[in-house]
Amino acid sequence: MPDLILQALVLGSLGLGAGVLGGVIGFGTTIILMPALVYFYGPIQAIPVIALVATVANLSRIFLWWNVIRWRVCIVYSFAAIPFTVLGVNTLVRLDERLVEMTLGGFLILLVPIRRWMRKKNFYLKLWQMGLVGAIIGYLTGIVATTGAINTPFFLAYGLSKGAFLGTEAASTLSILFTKGIAFHQLGFLNMMAIMQGLLIGVCVLAGSIFSKKIVLALPEDKFLLLMELVMLISGLSILAMAF
Repeated sequence: MPDLILQALVLGSLGLGAGVLGGVIGFGTTIILMPALVYFYGPIQAIPVIALVATVANLSRIFLWWNVIRWRVCIVYSFAAIPFTVLGVNTLVRLDERLVEMTLGGFLILLVPIRRWMRKKNFYLKLWQMGLVGAIIGYLTGIVATTGAINTPFFLAYGLSKGAFLGTEAASTLSILFTKGIAFHQLGFLNMMAIMQGLLIGVCVLAGSIFSKKIVLALPEDKFLLLMELVMLISGLSILAMAF
C-alpha cells in the first residue's frame, strides 16, 4: 500500500507539472511522464498509458481554446494522418526504433534555424500542405512513442500562434491518438487496467492545463515563439539522448 501511495503521488505531481508545460507550449506532457511510467509499469504497458494521457491532454487544450481553433486545418490534417498512423503501427516491428529516434531528434534540432529562415523569407505553409504534414506525422507517431514536438514548426509555419496554435494542433492530432489507441487495443496492449491508469494520470494533466491558460494569454507573441524554439531544441536533444 505505501508503494501504491508513493506511485500515485509521484505520477500525480509529474502529471500536474506536465499539464502546465504542455498547456503552454503544446507538447512535452508525455516526454516528462515517460521515464516514470516506464519505471512503474514497464516499457510495454507504458505505451498505451502514454497514449491515453496524451488524449486527455489534447482534449483539455481543445476545451480551453475552442473559440480560436482553425477547423479546416484540423480536417485536412486528420484525413491524411489517420491511414498513415495505421500504416506506422503495423510497420513498427520491422524498423529500428533507435534509428528513427535519432533521425527525429536531429531533425527537430535542425527545424529551429529552418523555421527562422522561413519566417525571414515570409514563407508560410498552405492548407493542402498541412495534409502532407499530417500524413508524415501520422506515420511517425505509429512508430515512436511521441512526436508532439515535431508538429510544432509546421503549425507555426501555417501562421498560428498562442491559443490558435495550441487548440488547432491539439484538435488535429486527436485523430492520430484515437487511431493509435484502437490499433493498440487490437494488438492486446490497451486493457482496462491501462485505461484506468491513463485516465487517473490524465486528471492531473487536465488540472495543470487549466492553470496554463493564464500564462499563455500573458506571454507576448515573440516570447512565446522563443519559448517554443527553446523547448524544441531541448526536446530534440532529449530524443537523441533516449536513443542512446
